[in-house]
Amino acid sequence: MDLILPSSGLIFWQLFGFLALLFILIKFAWKPMLAAIEERETSIDNALKAAETARNEMANLKAENEKLLAEARLERDIILKKAQDTSVKMIDDAKEEAVKAGALMIENAKAVIETEKKAALADVKNQVAVLSLDITGKLLRKNLSDDESQKNLVDGFIKELKLN
Repeated sequence: MDLILPSSGLIFWQLFGFLALLFILIKFAWKPMLAAIEERETSIDNALKAAETARNEMANLKAENEKLLAEARLERDIILKKAQDTSVKMIDDAKEEAVKAGALMIENAKAVIETEKKAALADVKNQVAVLSLDITGKLLRKNLSDDESQKNLVDGFIKELKLN
């Protein structure tokens, strides 16, 4: 029965050894272990706080990136709209310039045609006058070759002058 019920001396020495070991552990090991555990706990808390801060910063950066991306898209749309408006304006200006240039060319062509027409009419009038003078000269030479016909012509001119 010695194994089931130990003797009181054995219990005393086991209790004394346990208490001595407990005292040594409390005196020398317990405080450093608690300090290490607290330090570990503090570092874990700090790491969790840093992770939370980093998560918040990442969320803020993501939101800021989304905002910048939206602003960039808006600016891109504005630039594209301006470019499209500018191209439409340039095309309209080019069309207007072409219409003006065409109208000016037509006007210049009309002026040249009018000038050429006037020059041609003046040339025709000059030729008609020269031909008329030639024909009149020939007729007068033929009709006024005698004195009687010259006298009749002068009398006819005088009568016309008095009537007018």
